[in-house]
Amino acid sequence: MNDPIKLIKPYISFDEVTEDIKEIFNSGQLTKGQHVDKFVAGLKDYSKAEHAFLTTSATTALTMSLKAIGIKEGDRVAVSDFSWPATCNVVEDLGATPIFIDVDRHTYNMCPKDLESKLEDYEGNKLTGVIVVDALGNPSGIMQLKEICIAHGIPLIQDSACAIGSSVDNIKVGAIADLTCYSFHPRKLITTGEGGAILTNNAEYAKWLTVKLAAGASGIKGKGMDFVDYGYNYRLSEIQALMGWIQLLKLDNITAERNAIAREYNALLEPLGFLQQKTDDNVYHNIQSLIFTVPSSISRDALIDYLGAHNIESTLGTYCLSGTTYYLEKYNDPQKNSLWLESNTITLPCYKGVDVNRVVDVIRSFCAL
Repeated sequence: MNDPIKLIKPYISFDEVTEDIKEIFNSGQLTKGQHVDKFVAGLKDYSKAEHAFLTTSATTALTMSLKAIGIKEGDRVAVSDFSWPATCNVVEDLGATPIFIDVDRHTYNMCPKDLESKLEDYEGNKLTGVIVVDALGNPSGIMQLKEICIAHGIPLIQDSACAIGSSVDNIKVGAIADLTCYSFHPRKLITTGEGGAILTNNAEYAKWLTVKLAAGASGIKGKGMDFVDYGYNYRLSEIQALMGWIQLLKLDNITAERNAIAREYNALLEPLGFLQQKTDDNVYHNIQSLIFTVPSSISRDALIDYLGAHNIESTLGTYCLSGTTYYLEKYNDPQKNSLWLESNTITLPCYKGVDVNRVVDVIRSFCAL
């Protein structure tokens, strides 16, 4: 059997960090050191956001962002419905109500018209926050959604867990919304094992986050720190920050490679009836995941199984949040396009050195069955 083709491979090797890791251990500075500072500075410089904060995951980044805008029990928060469950789990955890907004079948992103139709409920309760997801790294439509939020005075959180390296009108994701959240999970283009970040240009949010992410500390009191509030420890270690910074230095090359691979796939699969996720003309997509809708004549699930039997890893695009058992039973509000995309999208392997022709040949053989 051929060697396995994985869905993604990390863009970092042990050899790249060996000497720095030795230095970290020799120094005894395992946290809150120079590599954390370099990674934070690098994120700000790359995105052109004025403030950046590291967190343990995109989930904790989203939670802190919701707290920063003042979300409380009983509030209504709109969420893009085609995403990983963390997007709405954080809303549910705070006792607020997730308002599921359907997505466009081509970009997979939040539909502006559906958002506008749900700005308030039948009792006149208005939205108090919006979480827009850059589906699989694609920020298409974010500017129109931002305009809606500004017009109605609603804070905008951009769930950019997948979108580091993407941009709109040459503005990097991270400097667009009121608050932007990244993920550094192993399936992302930058991984620290687990980890995340919050970026913002809002000085008030940044001031609040500075204290809250330091366990409530602000300045010195006597021989110790002055704790002016309660807070949290969601820090990344020096080793994690080192990993993130090393990958950030080559991020533009990574996204360029992935775009070239995506074009190769598309040229071969489009004639078979596969449609690649669409992006707006003013958008640069990092291709964090390479997603296609499958032809109506085939079974997406059967194709995933067939690829697996040929030692090629693939998976669904992502999830219809309103269709998951928990949210369906509690709110009974499934969104049509999102539900369709969950059943009809496939993620294919995309990274430097992947054998595109082998993957496509197996897909061709499946389609001919």
